[in-house]
Amino acid sequence: MVQTAQSPSTTQKGIALTLMAAFLGWLLDGFELGLFPVVARPALLDMLGPGGEGAVGQWMGRITAAFLVGAALGGALFGWLGDRIGRVKAMSWSILCYSLFSGAGYFAHSPWDLAVLRFIASLGMGGEWALGVALVMESWPDNARPWLAAAIGAASNIGMFLVALVARIFPVTPDSWRWLFLVGASPAVLTLIVRIWVPESEKWKEASKNSKDTSSHLATVFSPPLLFPTLLGIGLSAVALIGSWGSVQWIPLWVDKITGGNQPDAKATAQMISALGATAGSMLGPLILAKMPRRAAYGTLCLLALLASAWTFRFPADWGNLFLFKVGCIAFTTASFYGFFPLYFPELFPTRVRATGQGICYNAGRIIAAFGALASGQLVTHFGGYAEMGAVVTLVYVIGIMLCFTAPETYGKPLPK
Repeated sequence: MVQTAQSPSTTQKGIALTLMAAFLGWLLDGFELGLFPVVARPALLDMLGPGGEGAVGQWMGRITAAFLVGAALGGALFGWLGDRIGRVKAMSWSILCYSLFSGAGYFAHSPWDLAVLRFIASLGMGGEWALGVALVMESWPDNARPWLAAAIGAASNIGMFLVALVARIFPVTPDSWRWLFLVGASPAVLTLIVRIWVPESEKWKEASKNSKDTSSHLATVFSPPLLFPTLLGIGLSAVALIGSWGSVQWIPLWVDKITGGNQPDAKATAQMISALGATAGSMLGPLILAKMPRRAAYGTLCLLALLASAWTFRFPADWGNLFLFKVGCIAFTTASFYGFFPLYFPELFPTRVRATGQGICYNAGRIIAAFGALASGQLVTHFGGYAEMGAVVTLVYVIGIMLCFTAPETYGKPLPK
């Protein structure tokens, strides 16, 4: 394609399209994330048959673990691809991947089928996050990054709200869960929009053209001087992901058990409140935290999440308004991390390896969180309840408070070139 000079208005239109496409990608990514917690218990009860209630928690843990491992591998794979062939091309493939294999969940006939399909779909979801963050952060000026981080964090949670709203209007039962997976295939249309209209990152093109370093991007981020920021980033994301995927993501199942499955719309209501709280937290988080040193910001988030988790799980309430208020509070605090990471992780890596580096930081944390999800399933079986499990798992935020003191401080610095 012949490159021509672009007018300022064309450039502004291009970066606006970049944000719009990435925002839609994250929103639909969130729809996929929120889909399984709503569908999980009805689908598993349908597949396991009579007497399968006792195995629901274990299978939820296994499928969640498969999803998290797949997302971690996808973040590394598509992040590497984005540094090689460009952010836009790789993002198109990642969206297509998670759309098609999410839709294929309609045809699942066993829990193992769901585990495999969620694993493959999550490859694309993990990649889309890293690529979208890199593309947007490189296309917009530095002073806009707090607002961009807010948009990134909010988009996914809006998607979770939408899937809960759909499930609220059309309650999901053991007889009516498959159709929701077909809705999950709809983001495939977005790949065409991204591929045709979204411009490539100029910073990536410049870095790719001028780079004389032929070493592997993966080897670069796991070698000094980037080794420590990479490992630290993995640890920071693992704490947040274990807290979310080991407790908050289980709330719809907890609600279904509290109500005895007699109120199919209750879990959707809880997830809607959770998504609204998470949207507010992920939007306000980076706007407030952008004015704080990064270490202090992360430590504050861990403390707030620990307090909200203790109130929710150690002092559980019956189904009702107080329960929903607690759900909103824990979602607000735990989701603020996902507005903080798009602000902080790009500051740790130079342009040439930014997609790879931040993709590994965020998504490798998911591998560690996968063990947390498996442990959550075992804890549910051991304790016989979701509240007891959540109270134990969310102690992970204590580790986060300790880790924050070792984090690289990037406050007030521009993105590394």
